[in-house]
Amino acid sequence: MLDLNSMNRSVHVERIAVPARIATANPVTHAALLGLGVYRPRRVVPNAEIVDRIDSTDEWIQTRSGIKARRWADADESIVSMSVAAANDALAAAGLAAEQIDAVVLATSSQMVLGPSAGAIVATELGMHDTAAYDISAGCAGFCYALGNAASLVRAGQARHVLVIGVERLSDLLDPSDRTCAFIFADGAGAVVVGPSDTEGIGPVAWGSDGSQTTAIKQDKDFKQYFAEVEAVEAGGDAPERPYIRMNGQAVFRWAVTFLEKACRDALEKSGVTVDDLDAFVPHQANSRITDALIRTLGLPDDVAVARDIVETGNTSAASIPMAMEQLIRSGGAKPGDTALLLGFGAGLAYAGQVVQLPVIA
Repeated sequence: MLDLNSMNRSVHVERIAVPARIATANPVTHAALLGLGVYRPRRVVPNAEIVDRIDSTDEWIQTRSGIKARRWADADESIVSMSVAAANDALAAAGLAAEQIDAVVLATSSQMVLGPSAGAIVATELGMHDTAAYDISAGCAGFCYALGNAASLVRAGQARHVLVIGVERLSDLLDPSDRTCAFIFADGAGAVVVGPSDTEGIGPVAWGSDGSQTTAIKQDKDFKQYFAEVEAVEAGGDAPERPYIRMNGQAVFRWAVTFLEKACRDALEKSGVTVDDLDAFVPHQANSRITDALIRTLGLPDDVAVARDIVETGNTSAASIPMAMEQLIRSGGAKPGDTALLLGFGAGLAYAGQVVQLPVIA
């Protein structure tokens, strides 16, 4: 007799696993700079104030760098407070409230603590709640790296509005007697709001790095080494010198004038524009001679406005491009909506650039 129960026990029925369907964000086609704000420290430091300590002259500094003065932050002008001030102006220019920001991306190399991120503190200070926030450390290319991140977040639908901040207090890291650095680096903050747009306002980023040239710009010792020197003092050794920024200016200059033409042309090609389409050029404010060399190499037309914020502001690293954009617009050299090539470059050595439509300012 057929035993149905036995048959049922002997037949193995294999379940076919169906993977769960994972939802995706709703992407948008275009992103743009919606508003720009900056913060410039109160204290203006002319060359005359520092020349004696570095055995130099005002003429030498201007000839080598183009700098006449720079801003150094006072004790109450912190990474966070300068960022908040610049961000508030960027939000006002964009016509947005803090609660409409979905993410904060902050670029800096001079936050003197490892955590929490400055971006998270700034978000809270601005009145944001449960907002994504993180820091980027890419030296003087930091703002353009952060801008590339922000544009991708918006296009991918991960965030509708992103606050991008470049901020530095490099005066904290300067050896006042260092002839190569003491006259160059400065403080300040700049911020932009990135959001969706009907037309493209931020071209694809062209970026890269060369870690073989880390010695060109770097902190001269890590903190593990410094702490070991402190312990040696306690055992009777000599007092240690704290870590400082050091720079080989000639190495940076050679790299900049030989390599950055390719970076600029890559950014233009990715965006589908030529130098003849540009209204403005906003390079990192590293050195006026580097800017001049790039202008010649690229063959920029005479009617392209070039940012020269370094003259009165110095080199503010990750803050330099938004601050230079603001100065160029405020001075009337360029206007919102103009097509501009941005190029950040420096410690790493790293670079990043993109073509943008200039934003409105506060």
